[in-house]
Amino acid sequence: MPLLHAIILGIVQGLTEFLPVSSSAHLALIPWLLGWNDQGLSFDIALHVGTVLAVVVYFFRDWVQVIAEGFGLSIGNALGSDPAIRRNPRLLWLLVLGSVPAGIAGLLVKDLAENVWRNNQYLIGSMLILVGLFMWWADHQGSRRKDLGNVSPTDSLTIGAAQALALVPGVSRSGITICAGLLRNLDRETAARFSFLLATPAIAGAAAKDAWDLMRHGGGIASISPDMRTALLVGVIVSAIVGALTIKFFLNFLRRRSLSFFVWYRVIFGIIVIALASFFRYHGG
Repeated sequence: MPLLHAIILGIVQGLTEFLPVSSSAHLALIPWLLGWNDQGLSFDIALHVGTVLAVVVYFFRDWVQVIAEGFGLSIGNALGSDPAIRRNPRLLWLLVLGSVPAGIAGLLVKDLAENVWRNNQYLIGSMLILVGLFMWWADHQGSRRKDLGNVSPTDSLTIGAAQALALVPGVSRSGITICAGLLRNLDRETAARFSFLLATPAIAGAAAKDAWDLMRHGGGIASISPDMRTALLVGVIVSAIVGALTIKFFLNFLRRRSLSFFVWYRVIFGIIVIALASFFRYHGG
């Protein structure tokens, strides 16, 4: 893989994993639009490792506090702890609870999502549009009055069930879970924070499962050429850096603005994808 391709795909993954625009859709569509070969399982793993690093590093203090509070170890004001997390010491277990639906869905339909849905541009385009419209509706509903200190088991299960839908390319993990959070009356920033915290085990689990499959059927690291190993390392670094910057930008954005920009982006992009798919199909491309 050319390093330029690795850099571009790393940037795309870092941006789209955390913005509500669907990373799976962009990673499937960009090689298709640019005529590149599919990047393959090993590179997808590298990109996911990069975004796991981004969310773990960015939310490191939150994770330390969430884990400590979950085991009854209050850390007081150490590390600049969050008062909202202190008010909800069961948050760790709520994140575990919310991870269950996506874990079950991943076991049931992961192969279908990666091998069939990923190559269906009509499905991807339709999901970009439909979830964009759903995002517009969700952004105008709810009271937006709850922070992390008020997240309940029902909130967690609802957002977790929404996360399971993100296996369909074009849906967007962050987009659908933020929508679910808004409909459960979380404020925009809290919906995004909970979404990112909930995504951490999901992304890490998916990367671990893919790595295990690569070890069993693809020969593992030894089967990867030296040139490809360089591309993998570049993909990890670029997606991690861009991912962390994207998280910071998006949380600041949500403190001041609505999701309207991303709604328009999804709808317009979805229409373009469907139009191009129809054009290429008609002309035999």
